[in-house]
Amino acid sequence: MTLPTFLSLGVPENLAAVLAESGKTEAFAIQRDTLPDSLAGRDVLGRGRTGSGKTIAFALPLVARLMGGRSAAPGRPRGLVLAPTRELATQIAATITPLAKAAGLTVTTIFGGVSQKPQEQAMRRGVDIVVACPGRLEDLMGQKVVDLGSVEITVLDEADHMADMGFLPGVTRILNATPKGGQRMLFSATLDNGIGALVKRFLHNEVSHEVDEASVPQGAMEHRVFVVPTPEAKTALVRHLASGRGRRILFTRTKHQAKKLAKQLTANGIPAVDLHGNLGQNARERNLAAFSADPDKGGVRVLVATDVAARGVHVDAIELVVHVDPPEEHKAYLHRSGRTARAGAEGIVVTVALDAQRRDVQDLLRRAKITAPLEPVAADSATVTELVGEPAAYVKPEPVQPKQQQPAKRKQAPKQDAAPQRAPKQGGRGRGAASPDAAPKQAPKQGGGSRRSRGGGKQAPAAAPAAPQSGRSATGRPTTGALVGSARRSGSRRASHPGGR
Repeated sequence: MTLPTFLSLGVPENLAAVLAESGKTEAFAIQRDTLPDSLAGRDVLGRGRTGSGKTIAFALPLVARLMGGRSAAPGRPRGLVLAPTRELATQIAATITPLAKAAGLTVTTIFGGVSQKPQEQAMRRGVDIVVACPGRLEDLMGQKVVDLGSVEITVLDEADHMADMGFLPGVTRILNATPKGGQRMLFSATLDNGIGALVKRFLHNEVSHEVDEASVPQGAMEHRVFVVPTPEAKTALVRHLASGRGRRILFTRTKHQAKKLAKQLTANGIPAVDLHGNLGQNARERNLAAFSADPDKGGVRVLVATDVAARGVHVDAIELVVHVDPPEEHKAYLHRSGRTARAGAEGIVVTVALDAQRRDVQDLLRRAKITAPLEPVAADSATVTELVGEPAAYVKPEPVQPKQQQPAKRKQAPKQDAAPQRAPKQGGRGRGAASPDAAPKQAPKQGGGSRRSRGGGKQAPAAAPAAPQSGRSATGRPTTGALVGSARRSGSRRASHPGGR
């Protein structure tokens, strides 16, 4: 059967040409079903699994309906897309931007984990379409940087995942800030956890399109379960599964495990990058860029990720997903697995389980409506070798550079001040403490230095001699606690550093 073209569905020629440049000429099911209604301005509820083409399904009507309209005023966008994670927001913006450019529109992203200054500057210039995560968007709304009173079209993508992450109260407040008469499109795999109530409240006379059951992955996805007897056997199996030539994502349950496994694989000649919540935004983008790059041209074939961090990872040609740690929820299993077999491609999903996890894994698959036998294997089993195929070339790990010694935070005190001195014979005072009678005469001016007293004008109390304590001076020589404390309070450091730090 010939799939309809975007032009035949009513997409403007300039936007269809942009898609054609990237090889997209025929619409997928969710695009075919939703575009006639969304281009006409109707509210749309779309239900479809990850990888079904939802982003283009809402990007086209969003750009097409804003095209040719008035320019956005500073701080008042005309289109809004909400997404649960920074990664998904970034990738949505990357899909919309070429379309928007062809239509003379501007796009920006708003999310946390990065400086908000560039986001403020973009809003002051005026932006047509904002792709945002709820938290930072609410912050900017509270600061009067963003006003949603001019939004004509609002899109919620992966609404079920926003619900899972506890974002629905914020999403509700954001939607309340948009005009009631605007067009709204909501895309979600399921309608539980409050999504149904959101639909009833904010979508009006919506058209519903369900491309396939949310719990049933595409037939191009093959599911396998490999069972091993010990943690050591599991480690060896995971290493073998990671060694193939194609892209693969390995899922772990914790951030620590993701970081550790990526390091172990890299040390064994299998370059890997990690993706988890502890990474800063720059590191996330760098690792995703490495994973998205061509593996034969320096790209990394293996991504080790946690569930939340991997939401929004839309990378083509992922041939294998490995559940290193089986998830507890069947929805997490389906979402993880949806990283492969995207847009009609084929893919394999492998769950690695210990003997003690057999029953839990069987229950997980039953709830996900997946049929897959449990196969006892070893790392070198023919079954595993056949699945992995030709291994990628060994990549010698780069030597770990020794950490350089951190420069001292304070410059060394003048040499004459650092020399140990004899303590005056007065009741066992610590070194450097002047006698009470002499203190008024010898106290140096604030910021000055003295060979007799290093306190920068502060003298040790006469009634409470300081007990010697172990410590080190700025030169590294052992000294007493009284002297160290005095040196830290001293104004002499300011004399060495004009203007202070």
